[in-house]
Amino acid sequence: MTEPAPGEQPTPPADDPIAADQAADQGHQGSDSHQAADANQSGGAEQTGKARRRSHWPKWLPLPVRRATKILIFAFVVQFLVLPSIDGTRKALSELGKVDVFYLVAGAGFEAAAIVSYAFLTRAVLPREDSPSVLTLLRVQLSTLGFSHVAPGGAAAGTPLGYRLLTHAGVEPPDAGFALATQGMGSAVVLNVILWLALVVSIPLNGFNPVYLTAAVIGVIAIGGFAVLVVSLTRGEERSARVLSALASHLPLVNHEAVTDLVHKVAERLRELGTDRDVLIRAGSWAAANWLLDAASLWVFVAAFGHRVSVVGLLVAFGLANVLAAIPITPGGLGVIEAVLTSTLVGFGTPSSVAILGVASYRLLNFWLPIPLGGMAYISLKVDPGDPDGTVLQQRKDRVVRKIQQVWQSMSGVNESRSNPPSA
Repeated sequence: MTEPAPGEQPTPPADDPIAADQAADQGHQGSDSHQAADANQSGGAEQTGKARRRSHWPKWLPLPVRRATKILIFAFVVQFLVLPSIDGTRKALSELGKVDVFYLVAGAGFEAAAIVSYAFLTRAVLPREDSPSVLTLLRVQLSTLGFSHVAPGGAAAGTPLGYRLLTHAGVEPPDAGFALATQGMGSAVVLNVILWLALVVSIPLNGFNPVYLTAAVIGVIAIGGFAVLVVSLTRGEERSARVLSALASHLPLVNHEAVTDLVHKVAERLRELGTDRDVLIRAGSWAAANWLLDAASLWVFVAAFGHRVSVVGLLVAFGLANVLAAIPITPGGLGVIEAVLTSTLVGFGTPSSVAILGVASYRLLNFWLPIPLGGMAYISLKVDPGDPDGTVLQQRKDRVVRKIQQVWQSMSGVNESRSNPPSA
């Protein structure tokens, strides 16, 4: 019998069947191990290939922005490509040939006027000596509106951006915070008043709907919260300041003394606003103009496809949709407003195909168009923040420098007194 080469299994003799079976088993095991090794190598190569696969998104784009963009693209495709192909909405395509272009242009004009009205609302609640130009406030409004349409949380996420842009435009931080809170809550109060007035007229004529109760509860919570906030800051200013300061003292990177000063300044602004009847009338008028012009835009877009909604039905549908959209389920009420508007308009006698096309056209301008416009407005504010001569920002920097110098001098005086104790 020949000696096996190094690394080879010895060949069993032909007359030994047991040894031959063992050698066959060992050969099968060896081939199985080689196959497993090959599979591991191919799997590792596949994983390496996946790991090396580059993303189509730019590296500088934050991950939340990528996800929000994907969601918006998906929602856009569903709303404007998938839904029109469903049997229930396929009829709407036949109505496109009947559209009145003049009405579409008028609807765009009403929507633009509504956004401008909100900018004037911001200006009405800001101090006159601290208010930027209307063009700057309009750019701030577009930036905030566009961001709230892509960020989870909607308006709640857009408010911090509006605060930062207003302060960069030269508005004092307490005034900016007060203006944003006042215009947000005041606008919600005006919307609920419009809805309730429409419901008072509609319910005796068209009956009651359970959705009305849900909207009424949301409205009561919003108005009640606003009332509690006003009373707490005007009649219980010191107590509110102590409570908020105590809460702020437990938060990192928050100066509880600054919070106390902020509460007192906001309370002072509330008292001034309460005694200035002209400011209240201007703010309420601009808030009402914002909502009514927005509702008029919806009416015109529906009328562009051949149906004229009654004023009461329009205001009920518009109010219900926007009140229910205040629940932060989707950015800007995406999906909620479309569903409530379409179903309510159909309930008031609008043909389903006309309601679908009218609401889709309205939301294309109301929700989707402010996203790119807001991005351009934000870039313009980065180039020109709205304080052309820089006097307001320079004055604020000088005040900060003076405060730092005062703190440093007081600390230096304490250190000198400690290092040089008085002689006995």
